[in-house]
Amino acid sequence: MSISVLHTADAWWVLTSTGAAKVNTRATTTAGLLADRQAVLAAATSGDTVPVDGLAPVSPVTAPCRVAAQMTNFASHVKDTNGNPGTVPLTFFRKTSGSVSGPFDDVVRPGHVRLLDYEVEIGLVFGREMPVGTTVTADNVADYVAGLVVTNDISARDVQLPQTQFYEAKSYPTFTPVGPALVLLDADELKRFADLRLQLWVNGELRQNMTAADMIYQPVQTLQALTRFQRLDPGDLLLTGTPVGTALSAPPKPVEIVASLLPPAVKWKLFFRGQARNPRYLKDGDVVETAIATDDGAIDLGRQRTVVRYAR
Repeated sequence: MSISVLHTADAWWVLTSTGAAKVNTRATTTAGLLADRQAVLAAATSGDTVPVDGLAPVSPVTAPCRVAAQMTNFASHVKDTNGNPGTVPLTFFRKTSGSVSGPFDDVVRPGHVRLLDYEVEIGLVFGREMPVGTTVTADNVADYVAGLVVTNDISARDVQLPQTQFYEAKSYPTFTPVGPALVLLDADELKRFADLRLQLWVNGELRQNMTAADMIYQPVQTLQALTRFQRLDPGDLLLTGTPVGTALSAPPKPVEIVASLLPPAVKWKLFFRGQARNPRYLKDGDVVETAIATDDGAIDLGRQRTVVRYAR
């Protein structure tokens, strides 16, 4: 049975049917909390609770930690950018853990960024050491993946695209809202990963809405590839890709073909001139909400609400 854990500035909490029960632990990090499983289980059965509305959740994934991410992992997203899902390789990039922020914190756009985009993603949180060479299978993946979180992979497209600079474009402070809950799952629940529906709204307009069944690479395949070269430790975070519906969209195929014949400087100038007219990029004051859950509500990672602010 899943256990939903909240983190506030001074404590950890487990959500119960009557409210939030404080976890009796000295843990100050996600890794420490995951190691204190008995304290979490005890809180889950506690009758001593406080109203959830009175808490101010911060990210349930604490920094510093590793934050890795998959590129173009949803078939719908690949098709929207004129790609072929059948030929997409399994690739990764890194984000700084300094980009991690709370589920209700403002997203701050740096002054030099013009094209701010959103990407709702399921985050895997690891509860066990995974040295390079670890063998991950469908039978043991739940031994390594402790739980799941809602994440939003905020992206500065005008930094990312012309330089293929993913690291900077996705690593500014507040560019990885996480939470509200870290949802700890058992092996049977993790098998329902593909049933999770990812949704994102901007100012109440539903922009992204797709289940994880649309993923090209599911977690077992992903971790088999990642652990060939990357060590992972308890408390580390992996973002698993986003579905169709981001602000960024590819030009029509004929336009793309013509643009490919132009010098790079000219091509990018024309591309960004077109993107600047796209009203879907995030603006000052926009409210972004994200939610991930199975349609039957059996697994619910919660709902984020962040407000975009432009740096002055």
